[in-house]
Order: sequence, then C-alpha cells, then structure tokens
Amino acid sequence: MNRLRNKLVLAFVAVTLLPLAATLWLTTQLLQSSLNYSSIRELDELSKSLEDAGREYYQGARDALKHAAEAGHSPAREIARAGFDDAQHEFWESGAAERFVLSGSDRLDYLVRRPAGIAVYTRHLDVNMARISRQYRAARQMVQAAKSRDLRRGFTYTYLLLALAIWLSSLAALVYLAHRISHPIQKLTLGLGRLSDGDFSVRILNDRDDEVGRATQAFNHTAAHLQQSRDRLVYLTQLASWQVLARKMAHEVKNSLTPIRLTVEEMVARHAENNRAFLEQAAQIVVEEVESLERRVRAFSEFSAEPPVRLSPLDVNALVEERIQFLRTSHPEVSYAVRFAETAPSALADEDLVKSILVNLLENAAEAVGSGGRILAATSTRNGHIEIEVHDSGPGLSDQARGSLFQPSISFKRRGMGLGLSIARKGALLNGGDLLLVDSELGGAGFRLMLPVCR
Repeated sequence: MNRLRNKLVLAFVAVTLLPLAATLWLTTQLLQSSLNYSSIRELDELSKSLEDAGREYYQGARDALKHAAEAGHSPAREIARAGFDDAQHEFWESGAAERFVLSGSDRLDYLVRRPAGIAVYTRHLDVNMARISRQYRAARQMVQAAKSRDLRRGFTYTYLLLALAIWLSSLAALVYLAHRISHPIQKLTLGLGRLSDGDFSVRILNDRDDEVGRATQAFNHTAAHLQQSRDRLVYLTQLASWQVLARKMAHEVKNSLTPIRLTVEEMVARHAENNRAFLEQAAQIVVEEVESLERRVRAFSEFSAEPPVRLSPLDVNALVEERIQFLRTSHPEVSYAVRFAETAPSALADEDLVKSILVNLLENAAEAVGSGGRILAATSTRNGHIEIEVHDSGPGLSDQARGSLFQPSISFKRRGMGLGLSIARKGALLNGGDLLLVDSELGGAGFRLMLPVCR
C-alpha cells in the first residue's frame, strides 16, 4: 500500500474542503442576492403600469369622441350598407347600437347604427396604440416565461455542479501526480530495505531527470559501490587467511632447507673420489629440489608480505611503454602493439606495485601466446579511473580457470605457483583500484587494471 500517495491525497482533501465550502456558501449567497434584483420583476410592474396607462388613455379617448359626437362637434360620415368594410359589417351584423374601433395605429372610430347605414365619427390619437399593444404583449410573454422557470435554482445547481466537477478533476489530477511522485519513492524505499538486508545487487530502473530521479541514480551508484567494496573486502579477507598459512609454511620450509643444503655440500666435500660422480648427480637433484622449495617459499613470502604503499603521481603511458620495451628483450618472438589515450591524466599509485602487476600480466601473456603471438597494451580513462588493459592472442581461459583465476594456490601453468594473479590483484586493491578479467580484443585472455586518477 502506497502510504505517501494516500497522505498526499488526504492532505489535499483536508486543505481544500474547508475553503471550497466557504467559497460555495459565499458565492451562492451572492448569486441569490443578484437574482433577487432581477429585471423581470421590474418588467412585470412596468408592463402592468403600461397596461393601466393605455387603458385609461383609450377610455378617455372614447369618452371624448362620444361626447363630441353627441354634442355635434365631430362630423360624421354616413356609410351605406354597400360600402361596409369588415369591421363595419361585423358591427352591423352584431345588432349593437354603437361600437368603438381602432383603425390603423392612431385612429379611433365611433360607429353608430342608423336606419340606412352607419354613422362613423373619427378621432386621431396622439399615441400609437398598436405599437403599445405589441410591446405590452411582448413584455407579458417575457414575464410569463421567466415565471415558468426557477432561475435561482437553475443558476445555483449549475454553479454547484460546475464547482464539484472542477474539484473532482483537480482531485483526479492530484491522485495521478501523487502516484507519479510516491511510486519512485516507494521503489526507492523498497530498494533501501533490500540493501540494508545485504542484497547489494539491487538496482532501481530510473527514467526520470528530477530530484527523485537523481536520488534513484545516487542509490544505484551507492549500491554498485557497496557491492564492489564488499567483493573487495571478501577477497582481501580471503587473502588474509592465505597470508597466515603462507607465513607458517614459509617458516617451516625455511627451517628445513638450510640443514639439507649444508649436509649435501658436506657429503660432496668429504666423500671418496671414486663415488664423486654419483654423489654429484644425487646432490644436483637434491639442490634442484631445494631450489624449487626456495622458489615456493619466496612466492609465499611475497604473497604474505605487507609492504608499505607509497602513492605518487604516475605517468601510465610511459610506464607501460617501459615495461613493453623490457619484455621485447626477453620475448623477441612475440609481436607487441600499444594504444595509448591521447590525454591520459596521471594515476595516483605505488610505482613498484604497478610495475610488478604489469610485469606479471605481460609475462603471462607472452607465455600464453608463444612464438608468433600478439600482445596489445592499451590505456584509457573512464569513471574517475585510469584503465590499463593487456590482451593476448593465446588460447584463452576455460570456464574453470575463469572461476578461480584470482584464488591463491591455483595455477594453470606448468611452473606456476598459483599466486601471481592473486598478488597482482592484491596490489591493485591496495592502490585503490582493481584487476578484472575482460574479453580480449585478440581472441585470447584480457585483463584490465584500474587505478585512481591523480586529482
């Protein structure tokens, strides 16, 4: 369960609900107050006033026209039945004695029945009654339409739904953003848990370039560094155990070598002349065995020794060139090639240890390729280290050899002690670097010596 994401969502809800509720209440009140002052009510009152005023004016015009007709002040037009228009014909058929009729937009006619026809009295009005009637009807239609629907409720519901939709959209966007933020942190937390449990191989996929992405990248770098340091520590711990054994073995063998050599030399010096050839042959065999034991003792002594490391700036290209020239003399049957970095910085390392490592790698390569073989030495700079690689065109290494290549007392050469590569890697680790097996560019074996850059 992603607790960080849930906390972010709950924080958003808690922070926004109270302001949202206050905003909704305030805006709803303002909306209702605005609707209370709607012009519909004023239009209703105005239309009624217009109706009353129009009716009073019309009634006054009728009374004035009738009074003028009865008093003889208004001339009459006598119209026979044959000349009736529609309104006059309708009046005649109705049987009424008199009627007022609006003719046109500003003329009021007073119709009076006569035996032979109709007498028409006319008065021109100062107001366009037809236009006033149209405006009045339009105003009343607007008022009735407004009353038929509840504007206040419609506006309120619409506003509430819109505010709720915006808030829910914001909440959905926050859930997505919270997931985007919390998911990498959750993976980082799980990775830290596995790392604290001792799983140094844990790595986290990273496709971000923000602060979380940089934290993930730093975690992966730290995990890789811890894994490398753990491997080095394990290797050095194994070497320390072998060093104790080597010291004991060197001490025991040395105690036996000196008496053997002295005794054999005394036998040769005091024995009769006639058996001298046999004794010399036997002594030679014993001496060779003793020398073999001495070689082993020297190898174990060198392996168990802890010389002080003296770090100083080192020109890697010059040192590799020097070791190559030295090797050309002892192995002229091998062809050599070099590939140097153009601007390789100085390495911070012990010169004697680096020379010993290079001699070991180059000698092993020369013995592996034999006559007509090829050796490539290359230097480069990568990830804060100077890298020296030695490749050969020999038969390469078997899977068994690769699995135990740097283990002490394991040798795959006829006269090897099985300690050379162990001593070489130990020297690389003491310099703050490492010695690794890599794929050879020439098809045989390849080694990479990493040394820290001098800053």
